[in-house]
Amino acid sequence: MHIVTGGAGFIGSNLVHELNAHGITDILIVDHLANSAKFRNLHGARFTSYMDKAEFRRAIAADAFAGVEIESILHQGACSNTLEDDGVYMMDNNFTCSREVLELAIRHGAPLVYASTAAVYGLSGPGRFTPTLDNERPLNVYGYSKLAFDHYLRHRLDEGTVPIPVVGLRYFNVYGPREQHKGRMASVLHHFTRQIQETGKVRLFAGSGGYGDGQQRRDFVYVRDLARLNMFFAEIGPYAPPRGSESRRYQGVVNAGSGQARTFNEVASILMEIHGKVPIEYIPFPQDLEGRYQHFTEADLTGLRELGCNLPMTPIEEGIRATYRTLAELDA
Repeated sequence: MHIVTGGAGFIGSNLVHELNAHGITDILIVDHLANSAKFRNLHGARFTSYMDKAEFRRAIAADAFAGVEIESILHQGACSNTLEDDGVYMMDNNFTCSREVLELAIRHGAPLVYASTAAVYGLSGPGRFTPTLDNERPLNVYGYSKLAFDHYLRHRLDEGTVPIPVVGLRYFNVYGPREQHKGRMASVLHHFTRQIQETGKVRLFAGSGGYGDGQQRRDFVYVRDLARLNMFFAEIGPYAPPRGSESRRYQGVVNAGSGQARTFNEVASILMEIHGKVPIEYIPFPQDLEGRYQHFTEADLTGLRELGCNLPMTPIEEGIRATYRTLAELDA
């Protein structure tokens, strides 16, 4: 059995569909459907069981998985609202729960791949996105909670007390299908598309953070690439070693992005090739995001490659086209 936490969310549901595409259906989905719209992400998905997050945590505490063969744990579950200021809630969801999942993986000898975030880098500028202490300066408790678990894992690895493959993937600015439920936290691609369709124009931030109108730059990464990275490090499906060969123990915290920053103007231009040309309106930067917003991100993929992963990352032009092909299929 493979466990996918956050399996009804944006990244988690795409991961479930990617597993299905490779014939893998023995999946336990863990999530919390207080936002009931997330059920739509699982349309057409095949899995064997579902647990609410609270039930799952109780099951871990009670050792209820004893005797269950767990092949991998792909831990995507977290509070990902970067504007959430309840530190107790955030640390419980993103740190304590992750620590519990790590212990479950160790007890079962199962590979663990978990979602970290580029938010740990805060206002770092070009050349400052390597996973080192000097670059890790989160702007909010979301980024801090993720960094706290990264630090915890690093400490355990230094101690030599983690006898399983475990990799933290620092996701950059993810886009793709099945993110409509995320509201304000959805990618700019989702927001720009909605603006084009509803208002006949695109609204981009005016000059801010030292960048000109619409020139803020982000590392946009296609969600299916992240699903493949999860499968690679957990050695699932086509990434599993041949029978009889020795499996490598992947361990560490690495970046998971495209490796190339692109401007919001470029993203808008690509979307217009799909939805039609519309005017761009540059709006003042929101005051509530001052000091809490990354105007630039760009993944340094050196660590990812050194850990042994050479999977290609999808160019944004191709990823956006693939996203809207998938959305058209889902709406058909």
